[in-house]
Amino acid sequence: MAAQQVMIRWKVTADALERHQEMLQTVYAELESVRPDVLRYDTYQLEDKVTFVSFVELANGPGVLGTLDAFQRYRAALDAMCEEPPSLTALECVGRYAAEK
Repeated sequence: MAAQQVMIRWKVTADALERHQEMLQTVYAELESVRPDVLRYDTYQLEDKVTFVSFVELANGPGVLGTLDAFQRYRAALDAMCEEPPSLTALECVGRYAAEK
């Protein structure tokens, strides 16, 4: 099965920004603890500070994120924090380069 790649974009309200950042950091802390090898998950904060974009690559489908307690709590609270709800876009890689470290 080929890796599934998606981009997710959302915008939180200014008053929810601090809570959002804390919950997102909890998700990344759990990812560091669990270290699932079938997942690549990058989140970026845009210049306006309230818009976020995540790039997700899942080797075995979306199941691994749903098993994380921190992600379940984050996702359950996210819609209430959003000015613009998460919008998911499937991606198809047409080229990739990564320098060896």
